[in-house]
Amino acid sequence: MTQRRPETRTALVRRARRINRELALLYPDAHTELNFSTPLELLIATVLSAQTTDRRVNMVTPVLFARYRTAADYASADREDIEKIIQSTGFFRAKTTSIIAIGQALCDRFGGEVPRRMKDLVTLPGVGRKTANVVLGNAFGIPGITVDTHFARLSHRFRWTSETDPDKIEAAVGSLFPRKEWTMLSHRVIWHGRRVCHSQRPACGACGVAHWCPSYGLGPTDPEVAKKLVKEGPFS
Repeated sequence: MTQRRPETRTALVRRARRINRELALLYPDAHTELNFSTPLELLIATVLSAQTTDRRVNMVTPVLFARYRTAADYASADREDIEKIIQSTGFFRAKTTSIIAIGQALCDRFGGEVPRRMKDLVTLPGVGRKTANVVLGNAFGIPGITVDTHFARLSHRFRWTSETDPDKIEAAVGSLFPRKEWTMLSHRVIWHGRRVCHSQRPACGACGVAHWCPSYGLGPTDPEVAKKLVKEGPFS
């Protein structure tokens, strides 16, 4: 039996970028599925999205955003009121604590405005690199890679990296692509993970990037069987 040679760095970069190009064709309208109209709204929505779906967040944010429009509003918010509004998103007490503290921090240190720098965003309560990259990429147009559960899973299946720490995944995958591609790459990979490359039964036989995926065969390869596993968006 001929042993397969390890993939070279050059081959990995070429394959990764080919997958990205194919995903761009599959998902030309890929975008964040959180509804927002300001950087503050996106920041709050992203905090709320932890351990729940974007669809669930989008169900509660119209009421929340209508009642709380500024960082000062959150800073002086009635805790029970916010908890009641966001309860269905899960972990609502911890999320309420973060939201109020974010409002206070924005008022105390950033003039009530959401900062445009990673090093500032990650100093806000409950905000890590994932949340910061969502805000930077989608509210300010500053490229960033969002490593959520879908992105991490597909990064491993595509064998772009073997890292498990989100920050290390971000760095490893980011090194394969031009910086300008990072935000849209994140959207495309996340959309593909939600629709096709599921955690339990990926729809391999209906996957548009199967030819370049070393994990092909992890799920059903029969096109008719796989087609039934594909989930239609939007997920907002």
